[in-house]
Amino acid sequence: MSEYWIISAPGDKTCQQTFDTMNNLTSKQHNLCNNYKFHIPDLKVGTLDQLVGLSDDLGKLDTYVEQITRKVALYLGEVLEDQRDKLHENLLANNTELPQYLTRFQWDMAKYPIKQSLRNIADIISKQIGQIDADLKTKSQAYNNLKGNLQNLEKKKTGSLLTRNLADLVKKEHFILDSEYLTTLLVIVPKAMANDWLANYEKITDMIVPRSSQLIKEDPDYSLFNVTLFKKVTEEFKLHARERKFIVRDFVYNEEELAAGKNEMTKLMTDKKKQFGPLVRWLKVNFSEAFCALIHVKALRVFVESVLRYGLPVNFQAILIEPNKKSVKRLRDVLNQLYGHLDGASAGGNVSSADNVDIPGLGFGQSEYYPYVFYKVNIDMVEQTKL
Repeated sequence: MSEYWIISAPGDKTCQQTFDTMNNLTSKQHNLCNNYKFHIPDLKVGTLDQLVGLSDDLGKLDTYVEQITRKVALYLGEVLEDQRDKLHENLLANNTELPQYLTRFQWDMAKYPIKQSLRNIADIISKQIGQIDADLKTKSQAYNNLKGNLQNLEKKKTGSLLTRNLADLVKKEHFILDSEYLTTLLVIVPKAMANDWLANYEKITDMIVPRSSQLIKEDPDYSLFNVTLFKKVTEEFKLHARERKFIVRDFVYNEEELAAGKNEMTKLMTDKKKQFGPLVRWLKVNFSEAFCALIHVKALRVFVESVLRYGLPVNFQAILIEPNKKSVKRLRDVLNQLYGHLDGASAGGNVSSADNVDIPGLGFGQSEYYPYVFYKVNIDMVEQTKL
């Protein structure tokens, strides 16, 4: 399962005893889940008012950090394109796979010093993720523009002869160049009318060079012909050709411009390759940063909620649960039997809507309220959720 739960319960004589009791009931006796101690350091508690206000703000921060983490992961998938199947192996946290990072979670003292207040730690995370979000917008916009320009040029090299770039289809010998009186036009003819063109193009106007037309290229619907005529009848020829459903494409053979067009394509392809490596590295690093920050936010929420629920001095055990998919309901029942006494109103399970009074900071307005502190962690960062 990609879903984990982080719960906390008041410490018995020791926190180890709390873990052992829960682990024996849920894992050893009934095999409902795998359990891991979730290590939260001794954070600064502050005042009750501060905790109540912070609890609400941490809920918003949790949503924001997860949103940006998913955004980075999804964009990495986009950038990898035909290597997208390697996305999961690139989504690591501190160079380890996400389940391992979560089950062996250790607080990052360097990034989030525990001597700081809880509010300051939350602000550090908020600023860090805000910066990742801003940088992602800038980098993705630049790369997407480059990719879009390249795709537009590639589209012009393919598709119908009516719209595609003709530069890579024609050669110098298809044209009369540097003539004072003559010019060569490129004409798109419906394929079914190719014989009609060859039989009649010399009669469309006067002053057409006889036998000057040759087939250059065909696609499933159209044929590309050239034709040479006197410059002074060009507009008349275009008009009468259109009446016969022959379309003259605007095209001037200029070797310098053609070379510049090919150079632009090469330059864009080179630029894309140059940007690809550093962009993938940046996305991997910042996915790791964002995911680690997300789990620290979860830890902050568990700490704050546990103090608000269970009181001082701080004495609770946080536990990471990996539920067995088929045993979720049974696991809930066992946890409610074990911890129902913590809140008489919800001993039978979720509190009813009538009892679901929203007390600021205590999370009672959550859609899932249990007698123990509970938060869900979904480590599938590429599931198609709307951001």
